[in-house]
Amino acid sequence: MADSEKPSHSEQGEVSEPENIAAEDTVGAQELPTERQLEREQAIVDEPIAESEQRIAEANAVVNAGGSVTDDDDEVDETPRVKPEIPGADLVPDIVLEGDDPLGSEYDEDGELITPGTSESDDAFTQPIADTAISLAADARYHATGKRKTAVARVILKPGTGTYAVNGRPLDVHFPRATLQRQIRQALETVGLEEKMDVVASMHGGGISAQAGALRHGISRALVEADPNLRSELKRRGFMTRDARVKERKKAGLKKARKRPQFSKR
Repeated sequence: MADSEKPSHSEQGEVSEPENIAAEDTVGAQELPTERQLEREQAIVDEPIAESEQRIAEANAVVNAGGSVTDDDDEVDETPRVKPEIPGADLVPDIVLEGDDPLGSEYDEDGELITPGTSESDDAFTQPIADTAISLAADARYHATGKRKTAVARVILKPGTGTYAVNGRPLDVHFPRATLQRQIRQALETVGLEEKMDVVASMHGGGISAQAGALRHGISRALVEADPNLRSELKRRGFMTRDARVKERKKAGLKKARKRPQFSKR
């Protein structure tokens, strides 16, 4: 191939040396600042130190208010850590000790009922019923039957001085627990005849607690037999309701009513 036919450097893609230098000057050259930028830089240089520190402090305050991390990493919050409150810690357990009345009634030394509260609801349940039209003739007898669990009490009310005879024994002998004695006396105390009527009861079945509930139930029924107008008030206080709660029977294959034998997989 002749020399005349060889392509020139420009045809092979190479740039001539003057053009290459011009391109480098154009790319590597720094952009000159404008007049406004020069004025701002000069203003920052001429600004007093006090005004500069104030401006920096204001900027930091704005940043801290926005929730960013401050530069004061050495500062420690001295506020003590509050222990989380336990749910139900302020609740008082409702436990009735032996000898205390579960209904909250209190009695003085003479055995008279003391009103536990000052609200109208408490007074309504502790004050005796005012209007009672029960005949207190010497030959008056009022019969009724009370039940609780498997205990049955056949009760006879008659005018007297407020004595109790349960299976021929005094009340405190047959029911040594003070709580049960108060429970039995509630019916007559409600109508205000605790010192005007005697109670003669014949009981069988059940335990001592069930017999006390049956006796109160029988006395309440006998009072309604004497004066039917007392039924609504005695029923409102729960004396006329036959307590149907009993122990659940045992089931076949179980240890008790619902307790199952221990399961072993192997």
